[in-house]
Amino acid sequence: MPSDNTSSQTITILFLGDVIGKPGRLVVKKYLQSLRDGAAANNGHSEAFPDFVVVNVENAAHGFGVTKDNIADLKEVGVDVFSGGNHTFDRKETFDFIDQEPTLLRPANYPEGTPGHGYCILTKGRHKLAVINVMGRVFMEPLQSPFLVAEQLVAKVKEETNIILVDLHAEATAEKVAMGWYLDGKVSAVVGTHTHVQTADERLLHHGTAYITDAGCCGPTDGVIGMTTEGVFRRMVKQLPSRFEIAGGPTVCCGVLITVDAESGKAQNITRVRFYD
Repeated sequence: MPSDNTSSQTITILFLGDVIGKPGRLVVKKYLQSLRDGAAANNGHSEAFPDFVVVNVENAAHGFGVTKDNIADLKEVGVDVFSGGNHTFDRKETFDFIDQEPTLLRPANYPEGTPGHGYCILTKGRHKLAVINVMGRVFMEPLQSPFLVAEQLVAKVKEETNIILVDLHAEATAEKVAMGWYLDGKVSAVVGTHTHVQTADERLLHHGTAYITDAGCCGPTDGVIGMTTEGVFRRMVKQLPSRFEIAGGPTVCCGVLITVDAESGKAQNITRVRFYD
């Protein structure tokens, strides 16, 4: 397991984008193992392995939803927090366990009474990381405002920690960019998910918030955002119903590594991750 670096003045947060089925889970496990092996080769120095690992798992169960076994499997390799999105509840079994998994998140702007948790605060050593999960509304479901819900939750978690990461699961680029600026200086990072395509716009905003429009995905590189071309062509070209299946071929693990000042919660660096298997 990762060595404890929480006594240093900075912490590192690894965020990995949407995990697509078994190929995605396997490449995440291989990437985290490579980081752990690197830390061991470096005499246990923890700069090679992040202090916190956050992964979006709404597609982890064959591309749709997540299972309890998926969560347990990824916990074993060092994943701390599991964020979600519009596919979180695709499997009915999720309703049976989501309330008992405090680090498995669904969008916080779902209606009041929706099972599960929209945020969590995780403690490691002397430091606490808050992760907030919200979903966009442009071309998505008509939920509560992700801006206002995120703002309310940021004020709440700041009573315990300044280290805050927001996963905005959204379709529209403009909505994600707007959230970055809206929360600049209030959170450590705003990371976009959902489109499965990693963007090249990672940056530090003016007041200390790390930002990227989309972290990308963990899964097959062939196909269409992880799915076989045949099913996608049937739906997009012929406009016929089609069951999507996960593509084969090589895989990639995409995300960002963020360095944060442990006291102020201000981001110091954000670097894209792109690990090929």
